[in-house]
Amino acid sequence: MGSRLHVVAVSGPVAAGKSTLARRLTERYDGHYISTRHLIVAHAEASGETPPSERRAFQEYGEALDRHRGGTWVSEAAASLVAQRSDARLVIVDGVRTRDQVEALRVAFSAAVTHVHVHAPEHVLSVRYEARGSKPGLTELGSYTEVLQSAAEVEATTLLADADVAIDTQQCSPDDVETRAAAALGLQPPRSERLVDVLVGGQYGSEGKGNVAFYVASEYDVLVRVGGPNAGHKVPLPTPFTHRLLPSGTRANESAHLVIGPGATLDLCVLQAEIAQCSVESGRLTIDPQAMIIQDQDVVAEAALVSAIGSTGKGGGAAAARRITDRRPVNGRPPVDLARDLPELRAYVRPAADVLDAAYRNSSRVLLEGTQGTALSLYHGHYPYVTSRDTTTAGCLAEAGIGPHRVRKVVLVCRTYPIRVESPSGETSGPMSQEISYEEVGTRSGIPVEELKSTEKGSVSNKQRRIGEFDWQLLRRAAELNSATDIALTFTDYLDVKNRGARRYEQLTPATIRFIEEIERVAGIPVSLITTRFDVRGIIDRRRW
Repeated sequence: MGSRLHVVAVSGPVAAGKSTLARRLTERYDGHYISTRHLIVAHAEASGETPPSERRAFQEYGEALDRHRGGTWVSEAAASLVAQRSDARLVIVDGVRTRDQVEALRVAFSAAVTHVHVHAPEHVLSVRYEARGSKPGLTELGSYTEVLQSAAEVEATTLLADADVAIDTQQCSPDDVETRAAAALGLQPPRSERLVDVLVGGQYGSEGKGNVAFYVASEYDVLVRVGGPNAGHKVPLPTPFTHRLLPSGTRANESAHLVIGPGATLDLCVLQAEIAQCSVESGRLTIDPQAMIIQDQDVVAEAALVSAIGSTGKGGGAAAARRITDRRPVNGRPPVDLARDLPELRAYVRPAADVLDAAYRNSSRVLLEGTQGTALSLYHGHYPYVTSRDTTTAGCLAEAGIGPHRVRKVVLVCRTYPIRVESPSGETSGPMSQEISYEEVGTRSGIPVEELKSTEKGSVSNKQRRIGEFDWQLLRRAAELNSATDIALTFTDYLDVKNRGARRYEQLTPATIRFIEEIERVAGIPVSLITTRFDVRGIIDRRRW
């Protein structure tokens, strides 16, 4: 909408839906609401009169104001609000009833005024009116026929010809009316702005996404997380903290709004504990009502997968499967619990789309944090040694409810030595190119083997990880699958422990720099972020954005 003032005059007969539309536009688009009914009450009180409380009295009082003020009493109220509120960019007037009122607004605000008229056939209005009854401060008349005995109300029905925008509310739901009006008023965000950056894993997970997300979080207004509690992202606080459901930038940027998307699978206990540990207030966190709740039966159902394929066994896959297969209502209730069904989450539940739409309208920046890695994708990994979701950019966008046209940058996080978790039974957790030992990595890097083994345990499973040589073919494929624009290379100290002391690119060892240059050649994109150690100052930033 920009910074210019926009005054919306909403007209229409009684029961056409003026107030519903006006209030929706006010709430959704941060507008300022003016009710002509409230103005009449204020005028009466200022004159020392008893305010009207019955519709006929309101009609007569409004007609008297029009005779004495020529309709300017509405425009004067709007002008007063704009003068007093420097932040008033959108003013909604509910509702104008005469041409004089509309013209007075146009004289006062010129091209800033848009006249929106809502209407419906008279028989529909009559049924609506008789069904709604009286409300506090306003006693209704006995029939719609009595309403139309007012000259102003009759004139309100004729304003259709004058309106800039006209909507028949018989043919639309309230959501449809709001959508059509917002589009006509230019309130919806332009689709051309690319405001979303995506962070995804390029290998088998545990690439260090939490460290990178924590570093860049301060640059964003909205932080979005998808996936489930089977993925832990560790962040470099003074006492390291592992996020399993909240975005990794939660404590790095405490002014950012947090969003858990509709495709997420949630462990209620894990989520509640993390909210408490991070002191997240309800107004800051949005959990989409469609997010799925993991139940005890889901964890039991995954027990066999822990030994078979190295699953974390946290129930996310079983919950996702039930969401697909168990859709027959039981006693009128869905057989699976979504976030909207839990009283414990009520304070946080609201559509993620509303938060994202507001971000787009305000040109706010959004960081979407994926979980796990490309080679664990249900579709693109080595089946059956995969997770229960698509972990690529496309999958993460779908889970969050973000259109591809919003994406500006995709940062592919890759380790110098990829890892896969080991299965407790000794069975493989899936293929990995050129597996090597920690002793070999220790010899090459100069890092003690015990330190490597201690570091390389799953943040959720606590299982020892397998480690392998850098997979160049996987790098090329992951860059392609994810439409990556940049790479964040992590664990460069595993190439040489001397890299832990590097603060600038040229301070990395010559062999490390050659390695980075080859990554850029193979992937065809720049290595823009480089982690040298797990620390808030352990990232070399080479971005040009």
